[in-house]
Amino acid sequence: MEAKNNKKTIWAWCMFDWANQSYNLVITSTIFPAYFVEVTKFNAHGKDTVTFFGHTFVNTVLSNYILGLSYLIVAAILPILTSIADYRGNKKSYLQLFTWLGSLACFALFFFKPGVGLEIPMICFGLASIGYCGGFVFYNSYLPQIATPDQQDAVSAKGFIYGYVGSIIVQVLCFVVVLAPQLFGITDEWLPARISFIMVFLWWIGFSVIPFRLLPKGQPNASSHQYNVLTGGFKELAKVYGKVKTMPLLKRFLASFFFYSVGVQTIMLVAGNFAAKELHMSEESLISIVLIIQVVAVPGAILASKSSEKYGNVRTLVWLVAVWSVVCFCAYLITNSAQFYIAAVVIGIAMGGVQSLSRSTYSKYLPENIPDTASFFSFYDVTEKLSIVVGLFCFGLVESLTSEMRNSTLALDGFFILGLIMMIVLAVAEKRTAKQANAKSA
Repeated sequence: MEAKNNKKTIWAWCMFDWANQSYNLVITSTIFPAYFVEVTKFNAHGKDTVTFFGHTFVNTVLSNYILGLSYLIVAAILPILTSIADYRGNKKSYLQLFTWLGSLACFALFFFKPGVGLEIPMICFGLASIGYCGGFVFYNSYLPQIATPDQQDAVSAKGFIYGYVGSIIVQVLCFVVVLAPQLFGITDEWLPARISFIMVFLWWIGFSVIPFRLLPKGQPNASSHQYNVLTGGFKELAKVYGKVKTMPLLKRFLASFFFYSVGVQTIMLVAGNFAAKELHMSEESLISIVLIIQVVAVPGAILASKSSEKYGNVRTLVWLVAVWSVVCFCAYLITNSAQFYIAAVVIGIAMGGVQSLSRSTYSKYLPENIPDTASFFSFYDVTEKLSIVVGLFCFGLVESLTSEMRNSTLALDGFFILGLIMMIVLAVAEKRTAKQANAKSA
């Protein structure tokens, strides 16, 4: 077994975040969404409507459905794959598989242009999301394998920081091509955005070679397994679920994590639509907001790591979730772009903190000296993916029923409040458990 806290291994692990966050920013948040809306105007059958396998959709609703479906697929298959990876010890192979799937799907988006049917491009859009989300499960599961509990907060924050910085760099490179195509002699108005999809492919798979080469392999845990691959995955998943049920603190954390993740993840996905629809902000302003969020997320992750050292993980998360709750309520009251910029700064700081600290907190609650951690982290990632599905559905349902997107922000705030209450309950339970442990040792 490789020694933990190895600087080279931790660096290689962080470089995976550096590599794949290019997808998250360019394909999910900025260039592809804007490009998709513009292209589908040429394919429209009525106002903003398109056909997909013979069915008619509003263009943005179709993209949200595809994204939501990809999260559901990931949630359905990863518990099985991570269980298999645990007892075979081959989680690095799955890390590579999902990375190639996601990056090649981004490459295929280069061929998406006006006049081309939406079926293949939107399938590729969904496959890119599956590749990104799937790879992250196996990436996250390395954390307790490469870092001791006292270092996991800092290492988790370092990974997110690498991801934020890497995504900003590739985003700026893409913007140079998209906003100044004349510098490269490009006259086709559709080509710059398509080139950015190629750049994401090259960045994602290129830098992923580093963790592929340097990260340790999974540790097999197959001595007692005599069943086939499919049933073995389900049986291993059942064993892990049984273990989770016997861990009161871990159960409480997962419940809280689910509810506040509904708010966190949904806000990150719908913030641009809210700004455009409710505040009528320009595309340039939306792009600048996304960059601001990514930039301030770096100090947010650092501050959360430092706070956890002084006050503990759960107490820090209580404050972070409380901040999210306040910001979400304020979104209901926002009426101009200046207020939204201020909210974006707060969101960015809170996002960097809550993402890095949630991952390391979960890792600390896992049993020590388990052979591998992929199956346990599948619970974490599936919980997060299901929270996204719930959040997107709830946000859209409230808006459709009330015709007001602002009302949807209030619905999300309800999830934050539930998550906050559960996190406070966890803090009390953790304090009580610590006292009991101290009494026994005395």
